[in-house]
Amino acid sequence: MSTTEGQQHPIAIYFWIWGLLFVLSACSYMVDYLEFQGYLRWTLIIIFMLLKAGLIVAVFMHMMWERLAMVYAILVPPLVILVLIGLMATEAEYVFLKRLFFFSAGG
Repeated sequence: MSTTEGQQHPIAIYFWIWGLLFVLSACSYMVDYLEFQGYLRWTLIIIFMLLKAGLIVAVFMHMMWERLAMVYAILVPPLVILVLIGLMATEAEYVFLKRLFFFSAGG
């Protein structure tokens, strides 16, 4: 008999997560079935998508049981990139509106 050391997680955790993923997927399909439109539709879809992705990363990729430094090393860089993309999009919109105002002012 081998004496391998490692951490064993109860299978019940995985069943709960599978159930939650099923419920979140059903909710995301209900958004389309109930024909929500506009910002409400996209907000709900993105919220359900992020919740599902968070559960998958936390449990199935074992991030819940990792050291905090490892979690920060993996999750912080993509979050920083998203913030920078948002800042660049805001700056691009500002520059576009300034140019539109300047060139349409009869200059």
